[in-house]
Amino acid sequence: MPRAATTADVYNAVAEPRRRMLLDCLRPGDRDVTSLVDTLGWPQAVVSKHLGVLRSVDLVTVRAEGRRRVYHLNADRLKPIHEWTSMYERFWTTHLERIKRRAESSAAKEKEC
Repeated sequence: MPRAATTADVYNAVAEPRRRMLLDCLRPGDRDVTSLVDTLGWPQAVVSKHLGVLRSVDLVTVRAEGRRRVYHLNADRLKPIHEWTSMYERFWTTHLERIKRRAESSAAKEKEC
């Protein structure tokens, strides 16, 4: 079965770990390509390729400042992912609470021995 194109939607675009790293770098504020290359240590072509994918799904926008291209995170586009994953938050919270109770129960039984 062929994979969906990474430019099909936000979900596919952020499935790639390097693109998530790029988004993390843009979270504090706008950055130009040179700054991203320096921070990430990737070749400029790799940074530009991933930025192109993020642009194609509107996760980032770009503006020209002289010869520089400055990228801006469009975090609103991540909202559907947040809403979808938040449905599972209750599962993980419940699951972690059960693990904690079991560990505490085991520790208490070991102290009794």
